[in-house]
Amino acid sequence: MIPEKFAESTIAREGDRGRAWIAELPSIVDDVLSSWNVEPDGATMHGEVGIVIPVAGDRVVKISFPHPGNDYEADAFEAWGGRGAVRLHQHDDARYALLLERTHAEQLIGLEDNDQIPAVAGELSKRLTIAAPDHLPRLSDRADEWYDEVRSGAAEFPDALPTRVVDAALDVVDELGREQPELVVHGDFHARNILRADREPWLAVDPKGYVGDPAYDGGTLLLPRVLPYLDSGDLATPLQRELEIFAEAADLDRDRIRRWAQLRCVQGSYYGRRNGFGRARSGVLLDRLVAAAEQLAIAWA
Repeated sequence: MIPEKFAESTIAREGDRGRAWIAELPSIVDDVLSSWNVEPDGATMHGEVGIVIPVAGDRVVKISFPHPGNDYEADAFEAWGGRGAVRLHQHDDARYALLLERTHAEQLIGLEDNDQIPAVAGELSKRLTIAAPDHLPRLSDRADEWYDEVRSGAAEFPDALPTRVVDAALDVVDELGREQPELVVHGDFHARNILRADREPWLAVDPKGYVGDPAYDGGTLLLPRVLPYLDSGDLATPLQRELEIFAEAADLDRDRIRRWAQLRCVQGSYYGRRNGFGRARSGVLLDRLVAAAEQLAIAWA
């Protein structure tokens, strides 16, 4: 029931703690299925940090590696109550387990119409933008972390980006990051976390669950969208078009989205240079992705 690839990647990423959790995971699965009185109804699937087990009744059990980034997933689903996101039926916080509405495997990223991707995402973002409950963590609490991250990246890679581009990212932290609206933010809003569904055409999954500026989610959406345009020779024009489509559909200020996206591109440049990306840890593709992030960081500064 535990996919081998998922076990290997978890241990590679998390070390001994990941190995211990993988060893315990079969008993966690048994306990969760038993306590919720559900039976497996299909092959176990997985993402980067969790497994998803289809169960009878058109639901799935999701069990995630215990990490602070997964602490508030259930809270976000509860706040939305099925509005633009999958419905939450049960949760076991100690085991990082959720019983969720089942969706299809098709991801929004798979659409061939590039304009439809930001349009659908924008419509969902608008529905997910609701008043936040008090107990969700605030994105604004991460502002100092972001500021230090950008400054340390600029010191480590001084030739990666012009000073004015780095300063523009720091201004985003100071001007948008430190005081933010009291609204629910998905926190990991990209086209792979939007799935085809039956109750609605598309539903969001895998939220981090923050309080903050919904334009931040727009910035998060745009950075992975470089991939369809890597061979075009012009990233800024199609990405600006997607930004504007998203902004209109989400009813958000396009300049705020652009500024958040610029910060995310600067962060992506430094992160990629240090660690690589999930799609490319080294080699030519990594170099191209880092160059793309830097091209957009300059264009949007």
